[in-house]
Amino acid sequence: MLSTKFAVIGVGRYGAEIARKLAVKGAEVYAFDNDESKINLIKDDVAFSVTLDSTDHKALISQKINQMDAVVVSIGENFEAVILTAAHLIDLGVKRIIARASGEKQKMILEKIGVTEILAPEDEVASLVAERLINPNIVSFLQLPDDYEIAEIKAPNKIANRTVADIGIRDKYSLTLITLKREFESKKDGETVIEVHIVGVPTSETIVQETDTLVVFGTTQSVERFIEINM
Repeated sequence: MLSTKFAVIGVGRYGAEIARKLAVKGAEVYAFDNDESKINLIKDDVAFSVTLDSTDHKALISQKINQMDAVVVSIGENFEAVILTAAHLIDLGVKRIIARASGEKQKMILEKIGVTEILAPEDEVASLVAERLINPNIVSFLQLPDDYEIAEIKAPNKIANRTVADIGIRDKYSLTLITLKREFESKKDGETVIEVHIVGVPTSETIVQETDTLVVFGTTQSVERFIEINM
């Protein structure tokens, strides 16, 4: 895995789980919270942790927050703090911001200020959030015993418009391609819409299109290697 630096702001139960999952995956994780007791609970599991008020612009600057690959804002009890923190992160030019919202109204407000990745804790398991941060190409995954998983992967750049045989998914990467999800245009009420459909069981001659999503089975290491080599 490529070297990655992530900050998690707000390390209650949900944020702490995301931070720990990221650290286990090998990321350099920075944890911030205004509650010292929460920082004490996570300090041994991450690279760096500090008690900090994330609504303080200068405090964020002091931690060089703009150098992070992504920042997760998982403050759960104070939505005003989420908005102010996200606004500061946007102002500081953070590359990727993922913010927590409870309900459609909060989601709409975050989108209005420019946050495009929204977390809904009731729908998104922390392990999946961590996996998608490490590997943005992963849409979803199901962790299985013995370090195996079924993963949905956005087609990496280097495999687009190539056949399954040419890519060598099984022989080169030790992965089994279960199926492909493909985008199709259709007409609905006079408008063109995009629908996603399953493309049955792929053969060796099936061509992977650039907008396809691959559903694969294999070890976590094999999935990560496949993505890294073909990005």
